[in-house]
Amino acid sequence: MSPRLDLIALDGPSGSGKSTTAKRTAERLGWSYLDTGAMYRATSLALHRAGVHLSDTDHVKNILAKIEINQEGTSIFLDGENVSDAIRTMEINQMVTPVSADGQVREAMVKQQQRLGRRGYWVVDGRDIGTVVFPEAIAKIFLVASIQVRSERRLKELTDKGILTNLEEVALDLERRDLADSTRSISPLRKAEDAIELDTSKRTVDEIVDLIVAHYEQRRTSL
Repeated sequence: MSPRLDLIALDGPSGSGKSTTAKRTAERLGWSYLDTGAMYRATSLALHRAGVHLSDTDHVKNILAKIEINQEGTSIFLDGENVSDAIRTMEINQMVTPVSADGQVREAMVKQQQRLGRRGYWVVDGRDIGTVVFPEAIAKIFLVASIQVRSERRLKELTDKGILTNLEEVALDLERRDLADSTRSISPLRKAEDAIELDTSKRTVDEIVDLIVAHYEQRRTSL
């Protein structure tokens, strides 16, 4: 068995509160936050800008070999450009599911995530963090929430960014992504066997963070 990493892995469907919770947990512990979902969004943006389709595997491979994705604080950089807002549009939302399910994209991103994750203390969120990227994480959390709550959260996020849409469209997009994420052949969305499940629908972020930190402390002292 691999040595345990002093790392907290948060998985769950889109809109379950992973990013907000992960950031707050990292702040509480004085750790760093790694947004793996944003790395896939940045890759989607790179492919979109280059006009390259996933079916063009050679061109995709070339782009993956050239792009450099970094994170500074909560900002995401693609080849030195801050793309934090550009990767959150509905257009990228619709691209990111097939891109993140692509075998060579996932292989490239997982390697980058593992390289970063083994440097220091991290709270990491995504869809396969506890199962594939960091199975040796000391604490694994699987966040869930009702589709109504998740849709309302995502609609507010998009509205705040000036992106016009409606609750029905957002809900349909989330349901589409849920199905694709949970049924894909490569690294599907699922709860790790040793993860605890937390429902964020009726709890505040601080309440969820309290539970995560308590679970981490218990795991650290028991191992």
